[in-house]
Amino acid sequence: MDIQPSPYSKEKLENLVQLCLSEAKQLGASSAEASINVEHGLSVTARMGEAETLEHHNDRGLGVTVYVGQKKGSASTTNFKPTSIKEAVTAACNIASFTEKDSCAGLADADRMATKVEDLDLDHPWGLSPEEALEIAIECENTARDADKISNSEGASFNTSRSTTIYANTHNFLGSYTSTRHSLTCIVVAEQDGSMQRDYWYSTARDPKNLESAISVGTKAAERTVSRLGARKLSTQTTPVIFEANMARSLLSHFISAISGGALYRKASFLIDHLDKKVFSDQITISEDPFIKGGLGSSSFDAEGVATQARTLVDAGILKGYVLSSYSARRLGMQSTGNAGGIHNLALQKGEDNLEELMQKMQKGLLVTELIGHGVNTVTGDYSRGAVGYWIENGEIQYPVDEITIAGNLKEMYQKIIAVGNDIDQRSNIVTPSLLIDDLMVAGN
Repeated sequence: MDIQPSPYSKEKLENLVQLCLSEAKQLGASSAEASINVEHGLSVTARMGEAETLEHHNDRGLGVTVYVGQKKGSASTTNFKPTSIKEAVTAACNIASFTEKDSCAGLADADRMATKVEDLDLDHPWGLSPEEALEIAIECENTARDADKISNSEGASFNTSRSTTIYANTHNFLGSYTSTRHSLTCIVVAEQDGSMQRDYWYSTARDPKNLESAISVGTKAAERTVSRLGARKLSTQTTPVIFEANMARSLLSHFISAISGGALYRKASFLIDHLDKKVFSDQITISEDPFIKGGLGSSSFDAEGVATQARTLVDAGILKGYVLSSYSARRLGMQSTGNAGGIHNLALQKGEDNLEELMQKMQKGLLVTELIGHGVNTVTGDYSRGAVGYWIENGEIQYPVDEITIAGNLKEMYQKIIAVGNDIDQRSNIVTPSLLIDDLMVAGN
């Protein structure tokens, strides 16, 4: 299967965004920006050894924002005919004529534009036929279903996609890149003595060579599911907690929300005015590197064309930078950090211990392997989420636990991180190892 985002070549897409900008200028806009994203791919799901769904997706969209002085208007279209694009630009200009002036509105500063767009090795198309994709999903699910005590399946899903992104503005900036993403997920159900548990595993990568095999994903999904059988509740207590690597990621995403410009200028963050102050324990250093070859968050420029930069956000617990777009930066009297559209390959510096050694260090406490619900308030930092995991004593797993809630305040939780693992989970734009937090409230019976 060809997953080239045809029928639109990169050159044709670049011409379309340039059409947007010239049309905006003709209609009296003082400045304008336009972006296009075209994605093409294949998704399949197998369940109980047979094909369940097969879907080709071909998505596209164009967005344009115009500025008439300090008035802003935006519009979008999925129709790439020149007449439709001109209609979208006209709509954006009409909207701008009715909006209030905003002294912080406008394109990112011209001197912040990226001058070089590097090849970051993001494009690795996988020319699979639907039949070959289904074979991968079926092999993955069959591997999991063949495991002892696996009684049912929610299926295995395989996805491959390729997208092209173009951004241009009237600072004469035009940047583009093509990227791929492939993923494989398996969810199964285990049963024993009348009780049932479900769990999953997944793999995702830019390059098919870096994707875990179908057998590996299916095996891990089954092992994780079976290991949860016989889960118990805990009595309510205060105890040390290890967040497994893929769960520790969520702690960093809450942190990024709290230091993002939108939350800061709205005074809706528990980390207002914390620049150059201690926000984590000494153990924690967090960096951003947009230039990792093949990284899931790699990019030479952000959603406004601003050059991205490698930097340290947290140095030995001290907050060294915020996450700002040009608009939020102006609201705060600062400069854009190249983060319009989000962060680029955030990584928490790994420690010395693997997960087993972290458990030995903890001796007694809770290992969290799944979080449930969204009970996080980034205005106050209050944290309360359902959790699933394992009870640890003498540094070893004793039994699985479920139907518990972990609670605390992120401001205190970050300061209470006493150990960092070396078991890095690479399956995201936010890369983390496991984290050991000293003393959290665990609510159960």
